[in-house]
This record gives sequence, C-alpha cells and structure tokens, in this order.
Amino acid sequence: MRLSEHQREFTLDIAKLIVFAYTQGIELTFGEAYRTEYQQEEYVRTGKSMTMNSNHLKRLAVDFNFFIDGALTYDREDVEVLGEYWEALDEKNRAGMFFESFIDVPHFERRI
Repeated sequence: MRLSEHQREFTLDIAKLIVFAYTQGIELTFGEAYRTEYQQEEYVRTGKSMTMNSNHLKRLAVDFNFFIDGALTYDREDVEVLGEYWEALDEKNRAGMFFESFIDVPHFERRI
C-alpha cells in the first residue's frame, strides 16, 4: 500500500474519531498534524519529541486539544474513551495516551 493510501485511511478514521468524541461530550480543536523535518529536528533538540521517525512527518499523526464543558483538559482519565475507540477502529491505529515510554495524551497516529 502506498503512503497516500495510508494517509487517506488515517484521515477517514480521524473523521470517525472526531464524531465519536462529540457524542461523548468531548469537543476538539486541532493541535499539530503535519511537521516539517526542520520542526521535528527542533522538537528532538529541545526534548519535546524523542525521535526523528515521527508519524507527523508522514502526515499520519495528529494532536488534539480536548474540551469538556468548555474547559481544556489533557487528563488521560477524561479522554481515555477516545484512545480506546481509536485503537478499536484499526489495528494500525495507536493512541499516545497508551504509549509505554512516553505518554502523549493528545496524540493519535497510524503505523504503517
């Protein structure tokens, strides 16, 4: 499968995740999606990211801001239902809130 096909599947699953979030009373805004190599290098240099192999570079990751009753939250317990839903959509989907080495609650990605 070509990268562009993975990107299209990822985008469709993101659309499903957004609709599901709103049914759960969780409103979203976009954080980061695509990153340039320069941006990623800067994130690694400053410790904001641990890798130059980020799926943001491939347009296969997005970070969200979560709002419940109008209040911003990144509390995993508040939004864990979204991570569970995301991973259930496709075996290639991975929620950063479940990463073992670096918990990244706002992060949703697709592995290829």
